[in-house]
Amino acid sequence: MPRISVIIPVLHESGIDGFLDRLYARFEPSFFEVILVDGDPKGGSLSTVDRPHVITLVAKTGRGPQMNAGARVARGEILLFLHADTELPDPAFERISETMATERYAAGAFSLGFMENKKSFSLIARAAALRSRLTRIPYGDQAIFMKRSVFDRMGGYQEIPIMEDMDLMRRIRQRGGRVRILQEAVLTSPRRWKKEGVIFSLFRTWLLSLFFTCGVSPVRLLKYYKPHGS
Repeated sequence: MPRISVIIPVLHESGIDGFLDRLYARFEPSFFEVILVDGDPKGGSLSTVDRPHVITLVAKTGRGPQMNAGARVARGEILLFLHADTELPDPAFERISETMATERYAAGAFSLGFMENKKSFSLIARAAALRSRLTRIPYGDQAIFMKRSVFDRMGGYQEIPIMEDMDLMRRIRQRGGRVRILQEAVLTSPRRWKKEGVIFSLFRTWLLSLFFTCGVSPVRLLKYYKPHGS
């Protein structure tokens, strides 16, 4: 049985084969399983996946419903929720196992980094590191992980349009759970930031987080945020 279930929500992802190649080339396959959950009813992102050990599912569009669907079929005792445009650091599975081996932490995530080494992205990564360490509420692109028992006890992700990651982390914190932010950083693609503008994207992310924290409905906030994969 795999120790870790890597649950990857996808939507209109054209490079999923390359992503899987890199994942399996870098990490011992017997240690984890991969569950791809497509939010496209036609399963377009799964059409080229030809790996017998990769579990593929189609679910209702939205990271919350997709990740819940993946968790329902997961066999691992630890669930790792990974975005398809994010690369894990080399000691990822060792650090996850170390964190989850103690009852001290209910969940964890990595620090944020970008695949492009530009000054603007470095500043964003530093700001994100400071924010997540102060709040202990990481974003989904930081590769959130937790024991399956914790995920089930929390009732999984709320199936809301956006902010499902912040919502789950906040509920864990409200129930007294500790969230560990690891020093090692994932490397995420800056494609959205570059497409929409770094300053605009940073300001929007901060504003959406603030409004959500203040109780604004994710349904109202959705019109200011495009779905993943778009």
